[in-house]
Amino acid sequence: MKTKVLFFDLDGTLIDSAIGITRCVAYALEKSGEPVPPEHELRRWIGPPLRDSFGPLLNDAEKTEAAVVFYRERFETDGWAEHDVYDGIQTAIETLAQRGHRLAVVTAKNDGHARKIVEHLPFGHHFEMISGASLDGRISYKSQLIQIAMDSMKVAAEDCVMIGDRHMDIDGARHHRMTNVGVLWGFGGHEELSRANADFIIERPEQLLTLFQ
Repeated sequence: MKTKVLFFDLDGTLIDSAIGITRCVAYALEKSGEPVPPEHELRRWIGPPLRDSFGPLLNDAEKTEAAVVFYRERFETDGWAEHDVYDGIQTAIETLAQRGHRLAVVTAKNDGHARKIVEHLPFGHHFEMISGASLDGRISYKSQLIQIAMDSMKVAAEDCVMIGDRHMDIDGARHHRMTNVGVLWGFGGHEELSRANADFIIERPEQLLTLFQ
């Protein structure tokens, strides 16, 4: 593909944040007086907006907002740093930047936490902008976050590609009729990405360098 503007999801695409997110969810549920599900169930919190995950479980608007606050309480002190960078992603990002592609992070994680994480990544300086969710949840869906990134970078959808591990990334891109790439090293899996009709599905970060010369 010709030089593109590449939008990267954060959790499950650039970093493996399962430990940090699941520990913060468990903390929020404990503080809310709720039973904590097994870890494999907690992993479903990775990707969607927090309110979309806490809401159906707690079934109460006030309790949901309180759980979001508890989650952020722990994330601010500990959770933001509880992650690993996926093998090969740093080289891929650095090479894509050297090739002239414009890079951005588009994530449902709240904007402040996203910026804190990206600023501490060894390759974070390659990202031109970060589009993260608002604290009040008003802006939290990928279609919205992609639009903000496009507006900020003054680019059209046909010049951009969304890269992510969950169906929300693919859905958000397809909303804008944007090319998208599903990645299998994150949390979604082949079945989920196939159902979402991802344009491309790749297994390893180095395959990004074949897609984007």
